[in-house]
Amino acid sequence: MQFIEGGVCAAKGFKAAGIHCGIRKNKSKKDLALIVSETEASAASIYTQNLVKGAPLIVTKEHLKDGKAKAIICNSGNANTCNDNGIEIAEGICDILAKELGIDSKDVIVASTGVIGQKLSLSPFESGIPQLVKELGENSSAAADAIMTTDLKRKEIAAEFELSGKKCRMGAIAKGSGMIHPNMATMLCFITTDAAVAPDILHKALVTAANDTFNMLSVDGDTSTNDMVSILANGMADNPIISEENEDYNVFVSVLTEISKEITRMLAADGEGATKLLQCEVVGAKDKESAKKAAKSVICSSLFKAAMFGADANWGRVLCALGYSGADLDTGKIDVAFKSKNGYIEVCRNGAGVDFSEETAKEVLTADEIEILINLNAGNEKATAWGCDLSYDYVKINGDYRS
Repeated sequence: MQFIEGGVCAAKGFKAAGIHCGIRKNKSKKDLALIVSETEASAASIYTQNLVKGAPLIVTKEHLKDGKAKAIICNSGNANTCNDNGIEIAEGICDILAKELGIDSKDVIVASTGVIGQKLSLSPFESGIPQLVKELGENSSAAADAIMTTDLKRKEIAAEFELSGKKCRMGAIAKGSGMIHPNMATMLCFITTDAAVAPDILHKALVTAANDTFNMLSVDGDTSTNDMVSILANGMADNPIISEENEDYNVFVSVLTEISKEITRMLAADGEGATKLLQCEVVGAKDKESAKKAAKSVICSSLFKAAMFGADANWGRVLCALGYSGADLDTGKIDVAFKSKNGYIEVCRNGAGVDFSEETAKEVLTADEIEILINLNAGNEKATAWGCDLSYDYVKINGDYRS
């Protein structure tokens, strides 16, 4: 596998576009994105487990009962959540797009992101979708821009790989900066591939990849109402269709996991107000579940995140987070170290502090990417979680989010 350019348009048969249609107040910001496959594609999605769900998720879940889709449309600036006519609006968006593309409305995946509980009209879609369709092309970046809300950086990636000797490609765009503490998804991520994969196997692959990537991500501990990851696989690479868990399936899952991991890192690094990407690597766990619980607990600790913002090697906050994580561990065996491009420093051995230079530790923790290395010394399992520091700006951003 090698990373390439192209985002969601890297795979054969996919086009994308992004425009401003009038949902967002700022006319310089795109607010409507579209991804279209030339042919019908196998499709799968995973969704937030928040009981309050955006109308688009409910509509998309219904549309994907047959495991097929041809298009993904997403608006930013309005979540279409907690509105009494939300379903009607989401279905209306699909109907308008379907008519413009000449496809069945049930072949449309629909998504929205933005403010919850704000009324949404079909008017901007009625005027914007025809223009959006006209602009379809190699516009992955335009589509990536159109789904952003408080994001500061565009998130897109693509890779090339082989299945049974056939060259295949996979690409993705994503958005997410705040309200990120997912379970089965992340804020929004759309993935395309020209590999041929049966719908049920595609869903299994997506769940498998998400469990070690998107589900190991946290920015602020809030699970959004609109979290969704969707993937389209149109088969235009002409590989033998993957319909069972064979060697090609393993390769496909590996690539999907790598794509998802890179997107996860981008989402964590661009967390609201973030100045540092945090990567917590736990090894030596008794079982996989304990490794995941331990890594996620450290990443989610507000006190630890604040310490990282201040470049304070307060390793006691790591031990504290491990202690309430629910992981099966022996606190007297835990080792902790910090690592970055500026160096490496051990701060805890066998559950107790070791002498270290505060100056060196400060230097290590001033980097923009920090690794928290934890050895539980209890077994052979491992896990990695991603997050970011907690800065003053997080409160500023969310204090006037609706303004």
